This record gives sequence, C-alpha cells and structure tokens, in this order.
Amino acid sequence: MSASVEVGSETAASPNDPSNRILKGPLARSVLRFGAPLAIGMGLQTTFNLVDAYILGRLEHGVADAALGAIGISDQVSALGTILSYGLSIATGTMLSRRAGERDTEGVKRVAFQSLLFILALSAVFGIVALGFSGVLMRDIVGAKGRVAVLGTSYLRTMLGGSFSIFLFLHLTSIQRALGSAKTPILMLLGANVLNFVLAVLLVYGPGAAPPVFAWGPPVAKLLGLPRLELLGAAWATILARVVFLVPTFFILMRRFDVFGRASWTRPNFAVIGKIWKLGWPTSVQLVVRISAMLVTHSVVARAFTTESDQSATTALGVVFRLETMALFVGLGWGSATQTFMGQNLGAGNRDRAKASGWYATLYNALMMVALTVVYRAFGPQIVDFFDSTRSVVAFASDYITWVTPSYAALGIGIVLGSAIQGAGATLETLAVDAAVVGLIQVPASIIVVFVAHQSATGLWLVVSTTYVIYAIAYVVLYRTGRFLKKAVAS
Repeated sequence: MSASVEVGSETAASPNDPSNRILKGPLARSVLRFGAPLAIGMGLQTTFNLVDAYILGRLEHGVADAALGAIGISDQVSALGTILSYGLSIATGTMLSRRAGERDTEGVKRVAFQSLLFILALSAVFGIVALGFSGVLMRDIVGAKGRVAVLGTSYLRTMLGGSFSIFLFLHLTSIQRALGSAKTPILMLLGANVLNFVLAVLLVYGPGAAPPVFAWGPPVAKLLGLPRLELLGAAWATILARVVFLVPTFFILMRRFDVFGRASWTRPNFAVIGKIWKLGWPTSVQLVVRISAMLVTHSVVARAFTTESDQSATTALGVVFRLETMALFVGLGWGSATQTFMGQNLGAGNRDRAKASGWYATLYNALMMVALTVVYRAFGPQIVDFFDSTRSVVAFASDYITWVTPSYAALGIGIVLGSAIQGAGATLETLAVDAAVVGLIQVPASIIVVFVAHQSATGLWLVVSTTYVIYAIAYVVLYRTGRFLKKAVAS
C-alpha cells in the first residue's frame, strides 16, 4: 500500500507521506510546496483557451474576429456547467480530505466511487442541454449577433456535448489533491495541453492554408485525412486531448491511491450522493453566480457596444476574459491547496493549523496576482495584439486591463479565503456572500452605469473592479471571525 493510501488507514503516516507534511510539517513551507504546483497547474488549465485563441486568431481576418468573439461568449456559457460540476468536486475533496485526516480508508473509497457516478450522471444532463438549447443560450440569453452567433452556436453545442471530458478531468485531479498529491495533476495538465496544441493546429487548419509558424500542420493533416474545421476544430481538439489524458489519470488513482478498484464498484449509494450534493450545491451555485456575473458583463457589452456589423467589443472582451480566467484559476489552485489543508487538519483535530493555512495561501496567491497584474499592465496591448491585431479590439481590451487588473489581488483574496471556508464545510456562507455581492451590487450597478447613466465601457470596468474589492473585504471579515469552523462537516 502506498504512502498516500496510508493517510486513510490506521497506520501512522511515513516521513515521506505528503499528508504528513500537511498535518505536521512547517506550515508556511508546506502550504507553499503543496499550493504552488496546484496554482501553476490550474493556471495551465486556462492555456487550453489561450492556445485556441492564438490559433484561431491566425485564420483569415473576417473568420478570426468572429471566431474569437464566439469562443469568448461560448466558453463563459460552457463554464457554467464546468463549475457546477467543479463545485461537486470540491465537496468530494472536502469529504475525502476529512476522511484522510481521520484514517478512514473505506470511507475514502466509498466517497470517491459514488462521486464518480454523480459526475457521470451530470455529464449526461449537459449532453442533452447541448443538443436542445445551444442556439437559445447564444442568441436569446447572451444576445450575440451576426456571424458570432452563428459560429458560437455550433461551437457551444460541441463543447457542451463534450462536457464530460472537463467534468471528469477536474474531478479526478481534485480527488488526487484531496489525498495529498500536487504534482501528478500538473503532469496530466501539461500533457493534455501539449496534445491540445498539436490537435488544434491539425483540426483548425486541416490540409488548407496555415500561417508559416504552423506550416507543419497541413501536410500532417492531409496525410491523416483530417478536414479543415476552423472554429469547430478547436473544440474537438480540446475534448480529445482531455479524453486521452483521462485514462492515465484514472489508472493512477486506482494504482497509487487504491480508489476505483473493483471492490469499490457498487450500486449508487444515495445517502453518500445526497451528502455530496448537500455539501456541494452551495459551492456549485456560488461558482455559477460568479460566472453569471461575467456573462452579465458580456451581455451588457454585446447589447450596448456592438452592432450586427461590428462585434469588436465582444471580441476584445473574449480575449481579456481569457486572461482574467488565468487569474481566477490560479486563485482556485491556491484555494484547492487550502481546502486540503483545512479538511485534513480538521479531520485530525488541528483547528488552529487549519485556519492559519488559509492565511498563508491567501498571501502567496496575492503575490502571484500582483505579479500577474504587473505583466498585464506592462504588456497588455501587446498581449491582446498577439491574439487579434485589430485596432478597435486592442483599444477596447487595453481599457479593461488598465482599470480591472489592479483589483486582481482583491479577487484572489476572496477566492482563496472562500475556498478555505468551503473546505471546512461551511458552503452556505460563501454562497450568501457571492450572491449578495453579485445580485445586490454588481448586476444592478452594471445596468445603471451603462443603460441609465449612459457611461462608456470604462464605467462598467470600474464596477467590475469595485466588486472584486468588496469580495475581498467581505471574506476577510468572515474568515477572521472563525465562525465557519463551528459548521465544519461531521465525517
């Protein structure tokens, strides 16, 4: 039995056991060693989108602009499903880390397998949504226009239909993190990103024309008989890359962590699934609330700053939201780290250590957010130009970067402290905070600023950045009280 499995057994953890560092190692160093790879790995997850944007931006001008606008909206819509699933993965990780801290091997296996059944069922639901409602979501809900709406509908249908790939990928790596592994998920993400890049070049350009930097692609595509799919090629490349790396991720969990073995294959246990749902739905809804806030911003921009013939504002927002998603996912990486520390230390009865881990993760994440802000502020126009050199797109995106990126540190504080609170099982508290900030402040203020006060897009960006600061203040106050620890989920 491996060291990581011993976390959930009656035997003592060995000195080299990752969870021994989580429970007993020097806290500041242990959080850094465990959290930094997760933050980098989650940041790498966003490179799926950045790679797609770069490749699509090299298509002919008219197609490139519409494609970038389409993926900017579609990815936000499909992200609703991803984070709904991820909320359940967070709940699973919380339960697993508590059982790991309590040395409950059978509990770890039972929760892991039942959570897998739950995620598979959710994947089937989103496959149905993809077939019936992609056009409604793109045109009627978000308000996309022209060619962006046409391309976006087919892209969204494919991505939602392939939701199982990202649902399972994030779920399996969340289980690895909860059981004390930080490096293996990164290796899987790196491999998937490399494969995504290769497949995207082959499927976007096919045997047709490609820019010089991708001149190797068309001959290979022709040899393999692959068609030129343009925007849809990016969708299929992402799905296929994830599916390929799901296989080793699954078998690593079976072999190294002794979960998903044949002995664990049982009928659905609705008591366990119900507990995952009870713990996870507030987190899922909270994350949906956050993505919905981004969709509201997209919708306001589409309705106020675009026309049937000019969607450059939507294209620009699609680019900067991809950059912002990197900040969001880095924060989620540090948040995942503190959830593992919180869960395992609460399971072992170390409350003070559990709470302190959240402050350290918040500090490390804030430093990364400051570094990211400096890079974006210094090279923002050049970064946007890298994806789309249209002057109006660069100008609109640069204005967003100027006004919003300074609030990324505040965004990170809210994400990490909120994740720590979720790791203690107090998910309703984080849902209440996010729902109040978005529903009572960000959405009304965005509508008033643009449609009532008739302000420029800069006014909308100020609303977004102010919202991030309010998030930070709310979570610092909530975390300092420590009341959430009293609601830590019983194992």
